[in-house]
Amino acid sequence: MLNQSKPITVIIVGAGNRSFVYASYANLHPEQLQIVGVVDPDPVRRQMTIDQFGMDPVRQWDNVEQLVSQPPIADAIINGTMDHLHIETTIPLLECGYDVLLEKPVGTTEQELILLQEKAQECSRLVMVCHVLRYAPFYTEVRKRIAAGDIGEIISIQTAEHVCYDHMAVSFVRGKWNSKESCGSSMLMAKCCHDLDIITWLNEGEMPAKISSFGSRSYFRPEKAPEGAGTRCVVDCSIEESCPYSAKKNYVERDRWAHLIWRYEQWGEITSETQKLEILKTSPHGRCVWHCDNDVVDRQSVMVEFSNGSTATHNMIGGSSRPCRTLFVVGTKGEIQGTLEDGWFVIRRPDPNTFDIYTEERVEVSVTNDSHGGGDLRLVEDFVHIMSGQQPSISFTSLDKSITGHRIGFAAEKSRMENRMIDYKSEAK
Repeated sequence: MLNQSKPITVIIVGAGNRSFVYASYANLHPEQLQIVGVVDPDPVRRQMTIDQFGMDPVRQWDNVEQLVSQPPIADAIINGTMDHLHIETTIPLLECGYDVLLEKPVGTTEQELILLQEKAQECSRLVMVCHVLRYAPFYTEVRKRIAAGDIGEIISIQTAEHVCYDHMAVSFVRGKWNSKESCGSSMLMAKCCHDLDIITWLNEGEMPAKISSFGSRSYFRPEKAPEGAGTRCVVDCSIEESCPYSAKKNYVERDRWAHLIWRYEQWGEITSETQKLEILKTSPHGRCVWHCDNDVVDRQSVMVEFSNGSTATHNMIGGSSRPCRTLFVVGTKGEIQGTLEDGWFVIRRPDPNTFDIYTEERVEVSVTNDSHGGGDLRLVEDFVHIMSGQQPSISFTSLDKSITGHRIGFAAEKSRMENRMIDYKSEAK
């Protein structure tokens, strides 16, 4: 058990946006968490970390190998590297003696999951996965109601993630998650392993038996380009003013996704719209969405049958008007239905004694405007508490409790690619 009178000390590995979000807890609660080092190949991002958290500039390294060449100098690691780097960076950190808060997805194959699980057990270290949706008050309260037996035994779980058109374009069509080859993960795992985790968490204790999935890149491809579309929004497009995917409108006029578009280490200091428009002439984010090098799906459906006979579905829809996550859980005694972004859900129960056939309870939960319903910093809070020797919350995302959803995702992608149902018990070993 660590000394609870002192803050937990953490080193950031991979100084990207997600690491900064988690590490921001240190600025809000310096008595609980302190950032004391950074590992990143980019000197600009290392300096940004030093400036943001007021840490000793001596404690910066180009790579994990440099860090682990010495005994541990902190309690834990926030690993926010890209998907394909998670395993190769986390294993030496565990061997060196660090506990790790690891961004999802954990790895890019099921074999990597098993390898990391075995290594964490061998080293007796904690690996906590950043499945932040579990910590959103919306899902936490749903889980508590199910655990309390409010709707009986689960029969069916239906979830959906509607990926807004601007997010779809910036990350999965134009951006660095637009290709499995470059980022290491399928669209399903990069965007929806949260949702698959929620399904397995709500149906805790049940293992998948059969998995099927369908999906494709159907819309964001050259033959779907509207008449008049060019190859770049600010160069040769005659429909830019009316196009919802216009890079000029989204990234310059409305200043959306600035942290992904105008990266200082790539473009330097940007002070005017003229500079931004010039950058879009060559930046990957200035390309027409129908003329990119993307190869990931833009819609996918997953179907699961669990060992107890309950079923689940998840739908990922890319390019929707409203970004949202929906949930509908049916049990033997009632049902729960809601949308994360609304900040409430309803519990319905059969009641033949009323004219409405059922009773309905509306459950209000706090909700924030961030993309994970307030879960990000609650996850970090739980990590800090566990590191301090306190009991984990109901949302605890230890590696052992967080990999079943990953396994469903890998099997679903195999089903989609091979156009067949996966018998999980016999194939997903």
